[in-house]
Amino acid sequence: MAQNIKKIAVFTSGGDAPGMNATVRAVVRTAANFDIEVFGIEAGYEGMIDGNLKKLEIRDVSNILQRGGTFLKTARSERFLTAEGRNAAAQSLKKFKIDGCIACGGNGTFTGADLFYKENGIPMIGIPCTIDNDLYGTDFTIGFDTAVNTAVEAVDKIRDTAESHDRLFFIEVMGRNAGFLALHTAIGSGAGNVFMPEKDTSIDELVTSLKKASKRKKLYSLVIVAEGNHVGNADHIAALVKERLPEFDTRVTVIGHLQRGGSPSGLDRLLASRLGNAAVEALMDGHKNVMVGMDGNLIKHTPLAIAVKNQKEINLDLLRLAEMLAI
Repeated sequence: MAQNIKKIAVFTSGGDAPGMNATVRAVVRTAANFDIEVFGIEAGYEGMIDGNLKKLEIRDVSNILQRGGTFLKTARSERFLTAEGRNAAAQSLKKFKIDGCIACGGNGTFTGADLFYKENGIPMIGIPCTIDNDLYGTDFTIGFDTAVNTAVEAVDKIRDTAESHDRLFFIEVMGRNAGFLALHTAIGSGAGNVFMPEKDTSIDELVTSLKKASKRKKLYSLVIVAEGNHVGNADHIAALVKERLPEFDTRVTVIGHLQRGGSPSGLDRLLASRLGNAAVEALMDGHKNVMVGMDGNLIKHTPLAIAVKNQKEINLDLLRLAEMLAI
């Protein structure tokens, strides 16, 4: 390992995800093992532009492994979208003599990090922290498992009401551009149908499925709707179905930002710990513009541009499983 890395910075950006605190903890403690100073940037790229950096000691990351959200805060930055903003951010890092940055976030965060490195030459290592699980180059992103568990728990509770009142529930989960959360929630909760961006499910298909279920004397149903599917939001889909099947007692529940919060699961804590450690070692090994991820339980380095640009495919076997178990 190269030993020319003396000071690094870490920040969280974009939407928060359970496990971000565990990620920062792993970065700080791994760096301490190699006598590297770590500076936390408050509020993502906004804080980088304003020079809001503070040195993080081991004690600063004690007792945060189990906490949701991000103690470094996060914010979307319009200023960082401009060359002037990125230049100001670079000057802030140079003022603190930062040798490399670790960016914890998703697509938007990595798009900015890739451009920032190309313009300023400051090494950027990305750690995938997003509940959407939509980044290419890693089997899972930090926060995804916790979000699925949260959504499944919510659907389990909704099922009690659906069954008691013989109702049809449309449950909307996050997933503007990817259906991983919707698909895993559908399988994990035993929901009958799922709408997601990767599959053009039609209202005709859903109506046919609901009619078949009704003939089997199944008097309640659960439909998982990813917010970014091709038909519309849960309210819109429910209204379309109600026109076709007026005899069904339909209800809509939007789980919303509940999916982002809460204590990270054991799996997310483990993933955050491994990737936080891998990010520091990637900088020490001379990597400059990559995302660290997990591929078959092994650490993988993927160029940031590819992690963002390449589409991560839905597991077709899981989709087939969901359809089969929905009978």
